[in-house]
Amino acid sequence: MRWNGFNSFMKIWARKVFSLLLVYSIIFLVSFACSNHQGTQKATLETFTQQLDARISTIMDRYDIPGTSIALIQDRNLVWSNAYGYADIEQQKKLTIDAVCRTESISKSVTAWGVMKLVERGLINLDDPVKQYLGNWSLPESEYNLDEVTIRRLLSNSAGIPLGSLGEEYSPSSEKPSLRQYLSEEVQLTYEPGSTYEYSNPGFNLLELVIEEVTGRDFNDYMANELLIPLGMHNSSFDWDEEWSSRVPMGYDLQGNSVPPYVYPYKASGGLFSTVEDIARFAIAGMAQGNKRQPKVLNRESIQDIQTPQINTSGIFSFVADDYGFGHFIETLPDGKKAVWHGGQGHGWMTHFHVIPETGDGIVIFSNSQRSWPFIAQVLNDWSRWTGFGPVKFGRIIKVVTGLRIIIGLVLLVTFWRAGQVFYGIITGYRKLKITPGKAPIIRVTELAAGVAILTILIWSVSQDYLFITSVFPVGAIWLGWVLLFLSLTLLCSALLPVLSNDQLSNLNHERNENKRKLA
Repeated sequence: MRWNGFNSFMKIWARKVFSLLLVYSIIFLVSFACSNHQGTQKATLETFTQQLDARISTIMDRYDIPGTSIALIQDRNLVWSNAYGYADIEQQKKLTIDAVCRTESISKSVTAWGVMKLVERGLINLDDPVKQYLGNWSLPESEYNLDEVTIRRLLSNSAGIPLGSLGEEYSPSSEKPSLRQYLSEEVQLTYEPGSTYEYSNPGFNLLELVIEEVTGRDFNDYMANELLIPLGMHNSSFDWDEEWSSRVPMGYDLQGNSVPPYVYPYKASGGLFSTVEDIARFAIAGMAQGNKRQPKVLNRESIQDIQTPQINTSGIFSFVADDYGFGHFIETLPDGKKAVWHGGQGHGWMTHFHVIPETGDGIVIFSNSQRSWPFIAQVLNDWSRWTGFGPVKFGRIIKVVTGLRIIIGLVLLVTFWRAGQVFYGIITGYRKLKITPGKAPIIRVTELAAGVAILTILIWSVSQDYLFITSVFPVGAIWLGWVLLFLSLTLLCSALLPVLSNDQLSNLNHERNENKRKLA
């Protein structure tokens, strides 16, 4: 029958397209693997920065990144920095190296230094319950032992406090909740302290209150005078400065919409404003051997404590890091060296620094776009190849992006094949609308359920203000969404327009043959 002939044709066509897709995937993966092992690690600094200058604009265009600034560290010295793209697209204002940017969660790394300064002075103890340093503010009642919520566990994101709410943004000049009001709403224990890793903003903001209660000083005043200024970070502050109005770029969200400057009701976990070169100075200070020209803020033992694994990461974080220390992620590189890093993500912003303390190498990357994870991963891959230490774990994001592209291609192939079957069945009359279930075969029920489920998930996803997958895969997530929409509609059409039964097909073909005979 013609229907069987069409099925045979579709199977041949599908095999050919699948073979082409498989060949393309192999070529792509081989070229990707080869690019990961090219000999850029032997290039000079000048050659590598020239390569960056040539590549950055291409990668920015690929992921629609408005602006980025990058700083390189060699032998514990800031050796190069540059800025690319725009601070404000509408105004066509170029991004400059002295732009004051939101560092977001890099703030946690800096806050950890502030806490360790108090430990060195004997004003707090890492293993003391945090409740004894909170003044008249108290931890909420819990089924878990509050004495187990220690300074050490807060610093290592293992105190039992979850991530907390996102989107607590305020205009710099507007009224905002006090730190204590914020903590009263956000701090809760959802699992046993010390039992597992859980990235936590409220946990670090509790440390902000600890610093203020122990020192009797404003958090920003303490951090500026004890840490930022001594490290030469003169363009950094945990407080908004009106003089920065012309220096702070616009941020851009996942859809490319502009995001004006904002502040949080807290500072310790994500409130630091800084330049890419200032964060490079902070990263240099954390090198194990130190730079003799670098002011001494913490002793070597404290820095080693900060960079010592405290707990294994879990969930998505285990994909990009092995452990968490005090405000720092930690990983072991392929050559056995230790890498220490932290990143930051906010509304319209992404930041990252990565250092190899043993060798004194490092990189800092700022971007005023929330679509920057693949971009940052690509730059880190280029840098890690150049340094010769082997790929850093954060660079795995690029491999996942590649895998997602292959999955999208395969789903699209299957969808086209099924859509072709449905379309052919409609125009030939072999498929008819059937709303009632009747004696629906299992494949029809499965297609209907899958189509409704996929469509429901897509509608839910579109209604969300933020989805993690769209940050990691800003381009791929959009393609995946459209492909899944196409698939769901195809499945629903296939279920609602089933193929006629064998008896119905026989009768239809017999009727058509009779009509042809009469016309002849």
